[in-house]
Amino acid sequence: MSRHATRLTRTLPLTTLTVTLALALALLTPTPTPAQAAAPPPATYYVDCRAGNDNNAGTDPAHPLRTLAKASARTYRPGERILFERGTTCTGTFAPKGSGTPGAPIAAGAYGTDTGTAKPHFEGNGARAAVLLDNVQQWELHDLDVSNTGPATTTARRAGILVRLTDFGTGHHYAVRDVDVHDVNGADFKDPDPSGGILFAAQGAVTPTGFDDVTVSGSTVNHVDRTGIGTSSTWGRRPEHPQGPGTTFVPITGLRVENNRVADTGGDGIVIQNADGALAEHNTVDGFNARSAGYNAGLWAWNSDHVRYQYNEVSHGHGTRDSMAFDIDGGNNGNVYQYNYSHDNEGGFLLVCNGGGMTSADNVVRHNISVNDRNRSAPYGIVSVVCGASTRTQVYDNTVVTNQSGTAMVSDNGPGNVTFRNNVFVSSAPGGAPFADPRNTYDHNLYRGVGAAPASDHSPVTADPAFTAPVPAGPYDVQLRSGSAALRAGVPIADDVTRDWFGNAVASPPNIGAYQGPGAAPGHPGHSDQPGHSASYGYGTGLRAS
Repeated sequence: MSRHATRLTRTLPLTTLTVTLALALALLTPTPTPAQAAAPPPATYYVDCRAGNDNNAGTDPAHPLRTLAKASARTYRPGERILFERGTTCTGTFAPKGSGTPGAPIAAGAYGTDTGTAKPHFEGNGARAAVLLDNVQQWELHDLDVSNTGPATTTARRAGILVRLTDFGTGHHYAVRDVDVHDVNGADFKDPDPSGGILFAAQGAVTPTGFDDVTVSGSTVNHVDRTGIGTSSTWGRRPEHPQGPGTTFVPITGLRVENNRVADTGGDGIVIQNADGALAEHNTVDGFNARSAGYNAGLWAWNSDHVRYQYNEVSHGHGTRDSMAFDIDGGNNGNVYQYNYSHDNEGGFLLVCNGGGMTSADNVVRHNISVNDRNRSAPYGIVSVVCGASTRTQVYDNTVVTNQSGTAMVSDNGPGNVTFRNNVFVSSAPGGAPFADPRNTYDHNLYRGVGAAPASDHSPVTADPAFTAPVPAGPYDVQLRSGSAALRAGVPIADDVTRDWFGNAVASPPNIGAYQGPGAAPGHPGHSDQPGHSASYGYGTGLRAS
């Protein structure tokens, strides 16, 4: 401060100095703004399609909304819920707007004092979908009953629940649980815009688009056309599928399909496409490929890597144009089928079919049981190795038995590169179930009632396996009695499996086939009652916890 300023300050009266300083401070201090109002807490909206009123606010159960159109008109905020009155039927499409955020998803479900009352029913009346989540994310659906029946059609795509992203980028967190979807009569369209029960479709051609964190659990799908539960994508091009759709590959990640029951589908039961690291477990598929003109399977993947299928039951596939329980198809890499049970499928137990120009490698089929599957249409069999060749496919420690006549046990039409090791192959049918496969590799398998063993198996076992039931009709019937030629007759395989389908520790050296326990006394059921087995067939826990 200059001397002049000092002298000036000293000559100012005290009151003048105080006012001057106050004005200076006022000029330096920002003008305060009114405090922003706090955001209201997430609301819950109620819909009663029988007794509600669309003029209501809908924010309490005594004053619910009436229609799906009104419930769809609002843009919902993170954490909000839309609940539908139990025992009511809503007609049309529920197509809400708005997205949740991590930790605050938006949920649609049921309300009502009596939880035993029927779930709220949505009837799409032939619309594209009865429930349509379109370009939104962070959504959960639960405790709903959904159908979509319109006039008979060969052109209209229909779905029960369709979650669709178009040029969206990656959509996160979708959960469908305890939902019943039934009676969807869509046309026989598969990809990229399918018909079916519960569907996730990534579409568009501008912005690479896919899903992350998707769960479908505890739900039922019955009498739908064409796919029961499925994913699809127009973003499937990669070195393993160079002719795939789109300009790049966007895999679905964090996908879990578990504890669902699928029955009477026109086409596929459960199909996983464009996925990486998906898990499908404890599902039941009973009746598939009932009305489709296409190729279908019970539980399978396309253009997907590291998918694990375990503890599933697949049965009553119709037709012989595919229609097998399980399928290693085009662009599948590092996928594993284990601890599954298939039975009574007209298309057989397993297909190995790599698409032309695609890469399918390092897939494993182990510790599964097939009972009374068949395929009487050449070049198929109970196990079919067709289409283009896969690489390093391993099929081991499985038990395949059939009482069906006129079927090959394993058949091929050219491809090789599949190794069958430590499997039980048994036919009790007149004429047996011969091998029509001179190209693949066999080692330490047991053969009974199948004609000559494949020439490549230099350590075949051709004795009676001594099952606990002479003619097996279910999975527990294929356990081994004391003295079985399959006991400790397999070759060790280095993997991470410690238990068999029944919960027994894997024998050392291993038994041939899916049963790894000790030989049971005649007339003794022989199975292990391990904790954690499923209610229907007692699937074992198998792998070590990771």
